[in-house]
Amino acid sequence: MAIKGSLKEASLPDVLQLLAMGKKTGCLSVTHRNNFGYIYFEKGRIAYASIVNRRDRLGDLLIKTGLVTREQLEQAVGAQAGYKDKRLGDILVAQGLVSRDELHAQVRVQIQEAVYFLFTWSQGTFNFEADIRPEEQDFVVSINPESLLLEGARRVDEWGLISKKIPSFDLVFELDGERIRQSDVTLTHQQEVLIDYIDGQRDVTALVDASDLSEFDVGKALFALISAGFLHRVGTSKAEPTVSDARVEEHRNLGIAFYKTGMFEEAVREFRRVTECRPADQGAPFYLGLVLMRQGKWPAAADVYRAAAQTIGAKPAVFCNLAYTLERLGEYDEARAALDEAVKRGAGNLPQVRTSYGALALRAGDIAEADAVLSAARSLWGKRPPPPAWFHYAGLAAALAGDLDRATELLTEGTTTHPHAAALFNNLAAVAERRGGWADAAMFVERGTAEDPALPQLHKNSGDYAYRSGQYDEALDAYQRATRLNPALGDDVFFKIGNIRYRRRETAEAVKCWERALELEPANAIIRSNLDAVRRAG
Repeated sequence: MAIKGSLKEASLPDVLQLLAMGKKTGCLSVTHRNNFGYIYFEKGRIAYASIVNRRDRLGDLLIKTGLVTREQLEQAVGAQAGYKDKRLGDILVAQGLVSRDELHAQVRVQIQEAVYFLFTWSQGTFNFEADIRPEEQDFVVSINPESLLLEGARRVDEWGLISKKIPSFDLVFELDGERIRQSDVTLTHQQEVLIDYIDGQRDVTALVDASDLSEFDVGKALFALISAGFLHRVGTSKAEPTVSDARVEEHRNLGIAFYKTGMFEEAVREFRRVTECRPADQGAPFYLGLVLMRQGKWPAAADVYRAAAQTIGAKPAVFCNLAYTLERLGEYDEARAALDEAVKRGAGNLPQVRTSYGALALRAGDIAEADAVLSAARSLWGKRPPPPAWFHYAGLAAALAGDLDRATELLTEGTTTHPHAAALFNNLAAVAERRGGWADAAMFVERGTAEDPALPQLHKNSGDYAYRSGQYDEALDAYQRATRLNPALGDDVFFKIGNIRYRRRETAEAVKCWERALELEPANAIIRSNLDAVRRAG
């Protein structure tokens, strides 16, 4: 279950304690103005943390601790260009410049510094999504959050003082070097490092980047220098043009981070900003369509992908996603044309494309073709587990082909691989029902409803099981939940609601339900017969 709130109402340390005590696994995302950070948890312990658009400081940490020189780091960065699938740390280890243990120790420091920086955010929002884990390429650690709270609290207190003199990171300061020389004071190491870069042009952010010091260390050093009268504020850095490459990438990075952590409205906002700054950008529409699909806004997603498909050099993935949205909208011919175009552009062996072809064959009623295409698509995933959509269609094809054992096997594997895919539990319930396993079917519906109470088909199935067993009050409640979620769910739902109303002698309500059912399926002779009988009796 998601945990959301405002940092004004609950401090970040309080949230971390809550997640630690609950031994939660997932991602806590935190927003503050235009900043976005996230902390991953594994059974209540911090596994990874990062702040979007904050320069990766692992290399700086390695230089600061003397493990590598700047020249060695730059050489490793140059070598990384030829191995895009390799992390910088792996290259440094392979070159013998650092040991694996030394690298992991600095990654741990990097993660701790990110958490400490997030502690300083007193405004904004937080959102926790369960069972989301870091990317495969990220080094993960295991840190007890409570071990960071004391140091974090100290830094928060100090930041409260620092922010009175440095309210924002775009301030520019000038150094009074003569006054420092005359005072004959002893500077700290951080202050000595910093004064070499204070030139009346760099803002605080630039000083952090240039000095290889953390934001906190720079803030402390500047605060002391200002308090002693050695620094004077001379202005702020010039705002970047709204169409600068850096600003575009900032919006893009935020959009991707919001998307990965389930903050879809925020993601839509950032990707739209990218397209406003760069109308010809191809990446932003692709991600925008993904977000709209996750929100279930299929017509809007289709419009985005249709427009993207018209651009010069549109990627095959655009046509794949366009086909998927069109299939959901019932535009099967146009969906197949989009898939054919994806194949022409080199995507013929992508498992997603073959899965979509199988889905369209199912829609067309060609069960044998769908079963064969979907079975062949399985091998294209290789060692990776197929996504929920493949299990959904493959299980459905097997069931419609009459192979209920294989359908059960596929859907059971699907729910094991994707335990939060409510639709798979719904399909498994339908197969169990066809096999006469009423108790199993009811259990699967209950599990699916727990994962996604907004899926109307699950409530309909729950109502069907209650209806068959004569539990009409329970059936009516379930059917009403289903129709509230989807008023056009199906004529059979309104037919059964009408039957229950009629049993209760609520004739007028029964007639309304049967009329609604007839609107959805005008050819249903039983419903028409019921209506004629009631009207004659009236």
